[in-house]
Amino acid sequence: MLKLHTLYNILAWTFAVLLWCITPFFVQSLQAQTRKVMNRPYIDQRILHYGFLAGVHMQDIELVNNGYTDEMGNQWFADVPNYEPGFSVGVLAEARLSNHFAVRVIPTMHFGNKNITFRNHLNNERQYQTLKSTYISVPVDLKISAERFNNYRPYVVAGVNPMLDLTVKKGRNLLTNRFDCYLELGFGCDFYYSFFKFIPEIKFAYGLTNIINGLRDDITDPSSLIFSKSVDKGHSKMIIISLYFE
Repeated sequence: MLKLHTLYNILAWTFAVLLWCITPFFVQSLQAQTRKVMNRPYIDQRILHYGFLAGVHMQDIELVNNGYTDEMGNQWFADVPNYEPGFSVGVLAEARLSNHFAVRVIPTMHFGNKNITFRNHLNNERQYQTLKSTYISVPVDLKISAERFNNYRPYVVAGVNPMLDLTVKKGRNLLTNRFDCYLELGFGCDFYYSFFKFIPEIKFAYGLTNIINGLRDDITDPSSLIFSKSVDKGHSKMIIISLYFE
């Protein structure tokens, strides 16, 4: 399966290229279109907006191996070769700052996992570990919106996202820290309907802290420490696709 950091880079570059290519045509198209009746024309003038979200996400860890070798010649390398989609659910609170700027607070829970493969360079032996995660996150994002045209309005978001993992388990090959903080960047579009606003969005998040815990007082078998000793650090990545209803 395709590695998540490869997919991450492909999506980011694809969006950048597409945005660069289609912006002139998009502007011309908007200028040529006929204005239509606007649904809920004053909703964006409210100071506060509330809503909820449901979505999917994909998790990855960017692991840095150091090539540690024990006295028997064993040398383990860790990687995340594939990913599985997880589920996200949360609520939205948005405060209007001006016609084009708003601040969003989005308490969210993410349920998912990361599959780690350990390969021994000495004999190609493999071991596997699944890191199940239940994250509580409270992202704070700045939303920058374009002018509304008819019943849609594109935007970009950027912010920080502190996360707490409720399901860290000790006694495994790798132990992760409970807390991490992510930088987020994404884009979406507000679609205005008669009774609600529908908002699809995609965000890319990168963890700022080293989540690998090297203090392994939870391990009783010294031979198992080789896995922790082989990994210097790890940074989390996430792609989050959300559907908001406001």
